[in-house]
Amino acid sequence: MRKDVLKKFRETLLGMKGQLLEDIPDRLKHEVESSKDEGRDTYDLASDERDREINMILNDRERTKLMAIEDALLRLGEGSYGICDECGEDIGVGRLKVMPFTRLCVRCQEELEKESRMTKNFDDDRTFRRLTTTDTEEESY
Repeated sequence: MRKDVLKKFRETLLGMKGQLLEDIPDRLKHEVESSKDEGRDTYDLASDERDREINMILNDRERTKLMAIEDALLRLGEGSYGICDECGEDIGVGRLKVMPFTRLCVRCQEELEKESRMTKNFDDDRTFRRLTTTDTEEESY
């Protein structure tokens, strides 16, 4: 990949990282302010708890994204940025523009998602069979 293109991706990744890190103090401040429960009814407290759970999920997602960005910046420094971890082929510039921290080309990502769906369906089917077998066994006692 050309040096000017790599430089642009480095700037994009650093901008994404900066934005994520900039948002952290605001989230923490909001968490502290919303945790005060003086004079609030049960519904308000439940709503606040749900909001905290959503924020925790988002924080986990953002933490994962931040780690992926850090990893991409390391790969840029090593010279392996833009190369698919699975097949070793170049990741398309269009894909990198959309998701600059990706480690997989489109084809390998699709294969991974297809495998994941198949595994999930298989696990769901096994769970269902186990539940129906267990229910039938309980009735015979």
